[in-house]
This record gives sequence, C-alpha cells and structure tokens, in this order.
Amino acid sequence: MNRDLSRRELLRMGAGFPAILAAAQGAPKRNVLLITLDDLNTHLGCYGKTQVKSPNIDQLAGSGVTFDRSYCQFPLCSPSRSSMMTGLRPDSIRIYDLATHFRLTVPDVVTLPQLFRQNGYFTARVGKLYHYGVPSDIGSCGLDDWKSWNQAVNPRGRDKDEENLLVNYTPTRGLGSSLSFLAAEGADEEQTDGQAATEVIRLLEKYQNRPFFIGAGFYRPHCPYIAPKKYFALYDQASIRVPQAPSPADFKSIPEEALQSTKPWPWFGVSESEAGKSIVAYYAAISFVDAQVGRILKALDRLKLRENTTIVLWGDNGYHLGEHGLWKKQSLYEGSARVPMILAGAGVAAEGRVCKRTVESLDIYPTLADLCGLPAPNNLEGASLRPLLNDPGQEWKRPAYTQVKRGKGAGYSVRTERWRYTEWEGGAAGTELYDYESDPQELKNLVGNPEFQSVVAEMQGLLKRLSS
Repeated sequence: MNRDLSRRELLRMGAGFPAILAAAQGAPKRNVLLITLDDLNTHLGCYGKTQVKSPNIDQLAGSGVTFDRSYCQFPLCSPSRSSMMTGLRPDSIRIYDLATHFRLTVPDVVTLPQLFRQNGYFTARVGKLYHYGVPSDIGSCGLDDWKSWNQAVNPRGRDKDEENLLVNYTPTRGLGSSLSFLAAEGADEEQTDGQAATEVIRLLEKYQNRPFFIGAGFYRPHCPYIAPKKYFALYDQASIRVPQAPSPADFKSIPEEALQSTKPWPWFGVSESEAGKSIVAYYAAISFVDAQVGRILKALDRLKLRENTTIVLWGDNGYHLGEHGLWKKQSLYEGSARVPMILAGAGVAAEGRVCKRTVESLDIYPTLADLCGLPAPNNLEGASLRPLLNDPGQEWKRPAYTQVKRGKGAGYSVRTERWRYTEWEGGAAGTELYDYESDPQELKNLVGNPEFQSVVAEMQGLLKRLSS
C-alpha cells in the first residue's frame, strides 16, 4: 500500500485500517491486557448480583462494555481456553478433555498471543492462560504453549502448600472437582493469585514503553475455594440461599443427559448447610481475586497506560451453585455456558454500557486483532465485536454455540437472545427448548409443545449450521 496516502484518504478507509491510521498519525501500537479468571460465573455486581462484592470488576465494567449474553464454546477449562486462544471451535481443534494439547491436533495454528508476538509485540503470561490442573499444576507450565510467549511466569503461593488444612465435603473426589475451601491466614500477596498480580505489575512497569500483550491468568475462584480470612468475613451464610433441588416431577421432560454433569445428583450428595458454606467460600474467592484485578488496574492507571491499552476480562466457563441440583460446569444450561466478558480501555467507545447481544468467547481473538490492526488468520470462526463496542444496541444476528461430551456421546446447544435449543446425541437422547423471556430458570422444556414447533424448527436450522 502506498505510504504517501493522505490522512483524509486513510480516515475514509475507516475502522478496517487502525494500524495504518495509527502509523500515519505517529501513534504507538495499542497494548492488550487479557485478564482470565478460572470458573468465574456471572455472580458479579456488574451482572446484577448485588450479594457478591466485586468492586474492581464492577468499576472496570463501568468504564467499558459488559456483554450480558456471552457464551463459552465448551464449559470445561482446556477446551474453552484452547478454543478462545486459537479462535476455532472445539470440533475444529478436536479438544474435548483436560489432557490433549491443541498442538497435537492443529500443530500449525497461530494463537491469539502468537499473532501479536509475530507482529513485534512483547507477549507474556503470568499464571493460567492455557490449561493447568487446579490445584495440581499450580507452579508449573501445565499445558502451556511456548510459541505464544516471550516470557512466562508460574507463581506458586501458600495456598498450594496448605492443602492439608482444607475443609473438604467431598473427600472421595479429586481436589480439582471437590467442594473444599480454606479461610487462609496471611496476606493476599502470599497466595498464588496475589503473587500473580505482583508479577503482572512488574511486567507492566518493565515493558511500559514497548507494545505488549500481557495475559494475567488467575486461578480463583476455581476450587479449592481459598482466600484470606478477611474475604470470608464479607459474607454471612445466613443470607445465602441454596437453590432448592427440583423434584423428579419437575424434570419429567428433561433428558437424562442434561443432569449428568453432577454425580451424585443433587449437589454431589452434600447437605444444604454444606452447600451454603461452599457458596460463601466461592464468593470469598471471587472477592479475593477481584482485589487482585484491582491492583493491576491501579498500576495500569499509575503508569498512564489505560488510554492506549485494550483490557479484556473473561471467565473460561460458567459455574453452577446448586441450580437444577447441579454444581460446577459441563452442563448446557445458562449457569455453565454463560460467562463474564468485559472489554474496556482503548478502542471501546461505549463506556459503561451493557450489551444484550449474543456473543461467543471465540469473538475475542478477531476483536483484538481488529482493534490493534493485525492481520488475523482467515480461518477464525468468531467475529469482531468492534461494532458492538461502538454501539452495544445495534443489530447483531449471530447465535452462540456451546457443546459438551458425555462419554462417547455429545450435546450441542445454540443460544439466541431469547431461546436456547439443545440436542443430546443428535436428538436421539433428547432435546430441549427454553424461553428466557418467560422461564429464565430453564424449568419448562417446550420441545413437545405444539405452540413452539416453528421455534424448534428455526433453532434446529441454526444448530445444523454448526456442522455445515
């Protein structure tokens, strides 16, 4: 392209040429700060959950765009993270478990941070960006990707060393899928995530004068739910209401596969009191990690980097806290598939707005490439959210797809702004349709209702697009 194009001509080209415009105006490259949280659901103040104290994440939402209907592609750590970081769906990269590395299935894929590295950015990771078993892989490289980073840091705090102090209501389960917690002694900075925040701040200070892509990967609120005691003190168990496990009669029309993510059902067999204490611990872990996010954001402001840094805060999957008798993830209900996603900072024009459009974790890759003017791979399966960052209310017709594995079978779900339709084993093991205008708790499966057959047909058509 002719380097002598006038500024007016460059401006006429519009949003598709941000890097050219920046170069023409002598502006520095835009930085990226990607904050990921492990097993964080949308129980946050900015999502209307006033019981949970998350002031720093709420403040970030107040300066950016909060995506109210954002969905992961597979509600399990490794498939979700691998999908987001490659910009490809789980079926495209063939990652469905916690053991397989995507470089074995798509060895030449260019990941999101790798794209930035190839274009002259300093790229670094602290903590969990790709999959790490929690707590088993804390302090290690886990399933990291060496092509993605110039530098990687693996913090390990006293939470890893004090697992013998845990209160554990499910001792027969592995710690990574247990209902266990610890109100810890000591300061935030002694915990793994506290150390992670410190390391991210050091990187920001060291590389503030160089274009950077820094990933801040927090381990909490993933179980075991560990946080310093002061965060537990923020919550009164008496005010916590555990969702009542539905009776079998409530689920006559629900496919058996839909409830198989929690065994034994309900609540892994714990009592209501134990479930309530586990919820308190989960909330405490959220408030703890929120404080670490706040430390990083304050450093970004102190260094005067926010104006030229695009900030993404994202949770890898949702997390049930008793709804439908379920706990944790791997269902195709909202609690598992819906994830927090907030974009703020450079390139986000609609500050403090909530977007009700249906978006996917896959959309993060093309969005950041677009905002920073980088040539994204042409096989990405998401779409740039840039239009919604300018006007969150504008028309957006893309649905969101989420899938899970059940042994040799699978479930696929499609979500629009109003409806969710799910098929288990291609429909052979059951189907589901929910109307979120009249049934936000997903208790009335409408598939067999003649009144909604046209909706079923429409949603079936959307789901078929996924395999076409």
